[in-house]
Amino acid sequence: MNGSSPDADVDDVLLTDLYELTMMQAAFDSGMNDAASFEFFVRALPEHRAFLMAAGLEPVLDYLEGLRFTATALERLAATGRFRADFLASLAGFRFTGTVDAMPEGTVFFADEPILRITAPFREAQFVESRVMNLLHYATLVASKAARVTLVAHGRLLVDFGLRRAHGAEAAMLSARASYLAGFSGTATLLAGLRYGIPVYGTLAHSFVQAHDDEALAFEHFARSQPDNALLLIDTYDTEHAAGKVVELAQRLAPDNVRIKGVRIDSGDLAAHARNVRAILDLGGLTDATIFASGNLDEIRLQELVRQHAPIDGFGIGTQLSTSADAPCLDCAYKLVEYAGRARCKRSEGKATLPGRKQVFRQYGSDGRISADCVGLDGECIDGAPLLRPAMVAGTRLAAPTLGESRIHALRELSTLPDPMHALMPVMPLQPLISPALAALAAQWGEHAGQQAA
Repeated sequence: MNGSSPDADVDDVLLTDLYELTMMQAAFDSGMNDAASFEFFVRALPEHRAFLMAAGLEPVLDYLEGLRFTATALERLAATGRFRADFLASLAGFRFTGTVDAMPEGTVFFADEPILRITAPFREAQFVESRVMNLLHYATLVASKAARVTLVAHGRLLVDFGLRRAHGAEAAMLSARASYLAGFSGTATLLAGLRYGIPVYGTLAHSFVQAHDDEALAFEHFARSQPDNALLLIDTYDTEHAAGKVVELAQRLAPDNVRIKGVRIDSGDLAAHARNVRAILDLGGLTDATIFASGNLDEIRLQELVRQHAPIDGFGIGTQLSTSADAPCLDCAYKLVEYAGRARCKRSEGKATLPGRKQVFRQYGSDGRISADCVGLDGECIDGAPLLRPAMVAGTRLAAPTLGESRIHALRELSTLPDPMHALMPVMPLQPLISPALAALAAQWGEHAGQQAA
């Protein structure tokens, strides 16, 4: 949250749905606070998604670790008239004391697979639902979109351009982080770069060129001011004509040891312009100058440019990424699976859940690619690598990978996807198996639910 806000000392803890606190008081009144386990999962993949990529764990742990009801927050709650004094007094010493097991950030997953489990006293585990979902949902949404871009870019430079059309400041920050996790090279969002240690990219806008009476003079002013960052935007007026000016400028600046790093094209037929500009630059001796493209790009458009062999070295991806425009939300849930030592589940039509604390076991073929996932009960002995790992114990965070290490993990995860899952319009996504023990427990619960309904 924004530390400069007048509500900075209450924002984090009160950024929740009201019903988390009304339930919390009801549980307090009834003395209900046995250990509870909740799991976060996605019910179904969006159309055209063959997989998702887990992200947002570190922000969730930050939130849980810092959770406090300040005096100001308690005063705000008291002023609503909804909560009794004895309940509010109990919140003064509130801390998250639970355990978190989760898939490491960057892990590929599929529908109905838990990617995070929180086990804590019921009031704690229930209270954090809204913010945990909020953080995991958006980060996973963007990381999954960015992973698709990474797959079709085949190693080309990718930069997050999403700040200006992101849905708010926090979204812009989380988008920069999630896209870097999923394989992007960096971001244009300065604060995200400084906060998360992400490489930052940026040069000039069309307005800088327009503010000059002479386009060539604009290029020269910028290149002399930024001699190590002279990547010039050339599509303000006439792209090819501007490329010729860049060649002339490079020759003029060479004696001063100022080198033109490259050019950016932000409009028009990017493939055609890139071919023309590449020829102009090469003919002028600027064979090392790169061509960077932007302009409402997404993975579909990028794949087309790659297939056309457009001589483009890097791409800026903005609006389509930070809004995940083709799939702007996930059907995700955070559901109770165990309370007071007993498995629990939901039987609602279309929203039924599987009971008990679960683990996801991943199996690989001889080629190192994913062959199957099996969802079983936590503690079951099942072939495959268990994906959920301890991240927090008794409210204390465990040693975690750096964002750079998580990025390496994410790229490794993408390399394990079978070829059909690389397609942007994929075949049927992988359906996880259900272990016999979990299936038996679900059947028992089905009988129990029938008796309750009767």
